[in-house]
Amino acid sequence: MLRTHTCGELRLENIDKEVTLAGWVQRVRNKGGLIWVDLRDRYGVTQLIFEEGDADKSLLEKAASLGREFVVQAKGTVIERTSKNDKLPTGDIEVKASEIIILNKAKVPPFIIEDETDGGEDLRMKFRYLDLRRPNVRKKLQLRHRMMQETRRYMDVEGFMEVETPVLIKSTPEGARDFVVPSRINQGEFYALPQSPQTFKQLLMVSGFDRYFQIVKCFRDEDLRADRQPEFTQIDCEMSFVDQEDILQTFEGLIRHLFREVKGLELGEFARMDYSEAMRQYGNDKPDTRFEMKFVELNDVAQGQGFKVFDDAELVVGICAKGAATHTRKQLDALTDWVKRPQIGAKGLVYVKCNEDGSFKSSVDKFFDQQALAQWANKMGAAQGDLLLVLSGEENAVRKQLSELRLKLGEELGLRDKSDYKPLWVLDFPLLEWDEETHRYHAMHHPFTSPKIEDVELLASDPGRVRANAYDLVINGVEIGGGSIRIHDKQLQELMFKNLGFTEEEAKAQFGFLMEAFEYGAPPHGGIAFGFDRLCAIFGGTDSIRDYIAFPKNNSGRDVMIDSPSKISDDQLEELSIQLLKKKPL
Repeated sequence: MLRTHTCGELRLENIDKEVTLAGWVQRVRNKGGLIWVDLRDRYGVTQLIFEEGDADKSLLEKAASLGREFVVQAKGTVIERTSKNDKLPTGDIEVKASEIIILNKAKVPPFIIEDETDGGEDLRMKFRYLDLRRPNVRKKLQLRHRMMQETRRYMDVEGFMEVETPVLIKSTPEGARDFVVPSRINQGEFYALPQSPQTFKQLLMVSGFDRYFQIVKCFRDEDLRADRQPEFTQIDCEMSFVDQEDILQTFEGLIRHLFREVKGLELGEFARMDYSEAMRQYGNDKPDTRFEMKFVELNDVAQGQGFKVFDDAELVVGICAKGAATHTRKQLDALTDWVKRPQIGAKGLVYVKCNEDGSFKSSVDKFFDQQALAQWANKMGAAQGDLLLVLSGEENAVRKQLSELRLKLGEELGLRDKSDYKPLWVLDFPLLEWDEETHRYHAMHHPFTSPKIEDVELLASDPGRVRANAYDLVINGVEIGGGSIRIHDKQLQELMFKNLGFTEEEAKAQFGFLMEAFEYGAPPHGGIAFGFDRLCAIFGGTDSIRDYIAFPKNNSGRDVMIDSPSKISDDQLEELSIQLLKKKPL
């Protein structure tokens, strides 16, 4: 080994010990006859000291020649530091160097490789291998590693078997777009990269594996954002001979285990809420329940007063921001401009201040007197010092708009504490949702989700009212996992395909293998999948999942470090029988 110790482990008990360290030069401070070098590796930083009286001239000259990110080996004796650094675990000691060997020189890096760097995101992604040297980035990947190990530990204790499923599979028309892979051997045919191992894990249940899990890469060709990547990782799970309650209890246990072992926290109650309640009270199927500010419908007290904006609306609905009546006109105008942005789409915002003297000041005083505003305040449970914010319009649209406003206010008022964790199961989703573009129903989760037994009869008469035996786990307004009890009966699965607009031929072509498997004795089964990258971000207290992926893509789906995706040669295209459409000259 080129080292006896790492750069993060030496302490006072190692004083007078001869050691050999190896790592990267983070910083050199040259005071002439005294030189300090901060040496860094994955484990930490240790200070080396070179003194004129204790070292020969050539050693001092070599130390003075070191540049940032040089790879070096250093030998010396551990001594106590006279000026200690309480910000470093190794800050009580330093190594008086007797020898230094340059293992590799380095160019001056394009940004400072420290927690407080001067490199922008684009530059750091281009030189990701340098960015990964920064301690705060490394800690995020260490967190990911720990969560992966603890997940495997819990699942093993609970009797789950880890099974790898294929990466080259068959393309299906449901859900997001597939990434497709041309087959050279079977020309004109294509594999798809899996959006999830859904059908394979169901086949494993038919195979009698009983409890399966996999920490698996999945792929979706969709628009990107901070919490979405074209390739992502899931904790994918399936169980046989279970009902919904068994699934919830088992995987509530997994999340509790991760919080306990990784963060040292004991989670409180896992609340439960129906989808319909979540949409009615929060306008969102993944509500952030760290704070209240629930929706209150105001049609009965706000309409019929001559205010056309309210009178013509399908829904008038508001929220009460406790203690926020101190908002200035400038702040309220800023909120109004914010909800009117195209991304939100509201036409305006009505506010009511509940003054400390019991009076009300609103943006609609022309239409509503003090008595009318008092009715609003009473219905919304407002007290003196509170602020009422009201939107109106088409029901579905206005709920989404108010949901965004609620989250923004929660952030501004400091109600979204990242150290506070509120887990929530959202249950009883609609089985199907209507698509105006295709004029047919689509599966809200996927085609294999079982309907509630009591709602099966509605599939023929009123499909939109059928509830799914499905569940999502939400933490602090972020969906971290979702699943369902599956259909295990061939006849019910055929009925489901029919409601989704599949012909018998289409269903057989796409999923005939699964339907045939059901004829050989499929057990009742269900499962769940957790977004592992998103779960890591929740544990790390950040919004972007990129921080927890070693080599992420940017918002355009590109890896700017290796310049991918890229063109392939004409010979490769010919071998795959692919002809690219060439743009006609203008």
